[in-house]
Amino acid sequence: MLQDMQEPIEQAGVGVPDNFQRLWTPHRMAYIRGENKPTGSGPGDGCPFCEIPKMSDEDGLILARGSTVFAVLNLYPYNSGHLMICPYRHIADYVELNEAETAEIADFTKRAIQALRKASGAQGFNVGLNLGQVAGAGIAAHLHQHIVPRWGGDTNFMPIVGHTRVLPQLLRETRELVAEAWPS
Repeated sequence: MLQDMQEPIEQAGVGVPDNFQRLWTPHRMAYIRGENKPTGSGPGDGCPFCEIPKMSDEDGLILARGSTVFAVLNLYPYNSGHLMICPYRHIADYVELNEAETAEIADFTKRAIQALRKASGAQGFNVGLNLGQVAGAGIAAHLHQHIVPRWGGDTNFMPIVGHTRVLPQLLRETRELVAEAWPS
């Protein structure tokens, strides 16, 4: 329960009370620690994008499956509905895609945008690839394209000051809504 910001909250043993409310996000520690990251660059080195298609759609947070690619929610999203399009084939570079994979990634990108607009009323999108670790790829060994829905005013002080993202919906609920809205 939030208290008046003028009254410091007493927290025995945790330091000097101040006027800040705390929003604890312990689930982010898995990302910070690099849990479930591949141990190497091969498909047998614990690549989550190779393991996810073996799971049920619900357990793997899969939105749609194609013949060469699949769409999956990001486990560490920037915004609700942040998803990725991944080829089934374990490749790292965009130029390694064959024509069928390239075409299906483009098609799935269009479908993802349509589904996110329908499910959440997204007003804009960031769509992109981070090729290589130095370009920001968290898992550089397996190509994946990000699609991040955006809304006017969706940024606030939390990511800047608190290094925390506030998401209004659980991933399973988001998966259900976007999967239901996915065009056939």
